[in-house]
Amino acid sequence: MAKQKIRFECTNCGNESPKWLGVCPSCNEWHTYEERVEEKKESKKHKVDISSDGQSEAVKLSDVEIEDNDRRKTGLQELDRVLGGGLVNGSFVLLGGDPGIGKSTLMLQLAKSRPNWKILYVAGEESPSQIKQRASRIGLKGDNLLVYPNTNIDQIIRQARKHKPDLLVVDSIQTSYTSNLTSLPGSIQQVRECSAMLQQLSKKEQITTLMIGHVTKDGEIAGPKMLEHMVDTVLHFEGDQGQLHRILRGVKNRFGPAQEVGVFEMKSDGLNEVLNPSELFMSGTDSSISGNCITCIMEGSRPILIEVQALVTPSNYSTPQRTANGFDQRRLSLLIAVLEKRGGVKFTGQDVYLNIAGGLKISDPAADLAVIAALESSIKESPAKGRTIFMGEVGLGGEIRRIPYADQRIREAGKMGIEYAILPKGKITQKTDVEMKSASYITQIRSGLS
Repeated sequence: MAKQKIRFECTNCGNESPKWLGVCPSCNEWHTYEERVEEKKESKKHKVDISSDGQSEAVKLSDVEIEDNDRRKTGLQELDRVLGGGLVNGSFVLLGGDPGIGKSTLMLQLAKSRPNWKILYVAGEESPSQIKQRASRIGLKGDNLLVYPNTNIDQIIRQARKHKPDLLVVDSIQTSYTSNLTSLPGSIQQVRECSAMLQQLSKKEQITTLMIGHVTKDGEIAGPKMLEHMVDTVLHFEGDQGQLHRILRGVKNRFGPAQEVGVFEMKSDGLNEVLNPSELFMSGTDSSISGNCITCIMEGSRPILIEVQALVTPSNYSTPQRTANGFDQRRLSLLIAVLEKRGGVKFTGQDVYLNIAGGLKISDPAADLAVIAALESSIKESPAKGRTIFMGEVGLGGEIRRIPYADQRIREAGKMGIEYAILPKGKITQKTDVEMKSASYITQIRSGLS
């Protein structure tokens, strides 16, 4: 509905005023102001509906048929694992990650693994020549890849309807904009509006859409939180610039299990899949050094063996340092307090450094027992016996609590040549050559240290 704007204008000299005046201050004439009414058109702030067909009808859920070809393999086993088996037709996926982590490279790797797919790559941050250089480095010819350097969402949707691609990649959503809004690209309004238009395109045209999103300095996806609610799948690409490995983590997935991870290794020819992450993180392990202990964490449904390294040394400062890399620092302080109170190991005047080898960040409580063992091993200079694995959650009373997926963890340990395992009491049905010893209190793990 149009809004009315009222103003007053002098009929003698044309001077304008927001209110009626008896005498014009410009020409000094009396009673010359008359009311003028202008129709002000209301600006169009939202244009979410991008449908080009007629109205659709509601259908019964019992009449909906699930086709076997709704899910398509990407050709990358690690990516398929995180997606729950592949990309679903008409799905809406959001991929976030730090700058330079390899998001665009992953998309080109997907195009290389599926040369029979028609992929429309919307480049909002790079020129076609830059994309061509990266594609040549990973050995992608790009006959199936259409590059469209544009950031106008209306033209992007027009190109998608014209080519009907198997996969639409928008790199990135923060650079896209709609001319119906006056705000700058990357603003909350622009991101929300463009995402809503792409969502309708994905669902109504059955075009699988993958958006690449920027992240903040805290690692969260930039833009409104509603963006993550809007999409079907949220993927986080994680990694340290100083490390070669990259971890693709599924934070949300409407078509499969969430919290699954895929591991890649960055090399000169692009991203290579790591089908056995335990071998990657366990390479270079030396169990003869005190403070080094092995544990097994669960990332989704995948068990991964990692090495926990601890170094306890006399402090040169009045306040001892507590430093953790890849492990929650507050959790480390808690475990030190438990070991002091319940285990009788004193850390007064000692600096404590804890590191998860390989640059991996872990949050699985099953690693608590390995941290306790590594701390005691370092302060007493007692290396772990042989290849021993420590698994268990530690409570405030010093008790060792049961952990889920114990069978899968033991099976993975057996594959990696682990000889001994110290874990909480519980029934293990997995047949393995690993010699297992149950422990219910933290002082009982000392049998695993020399």
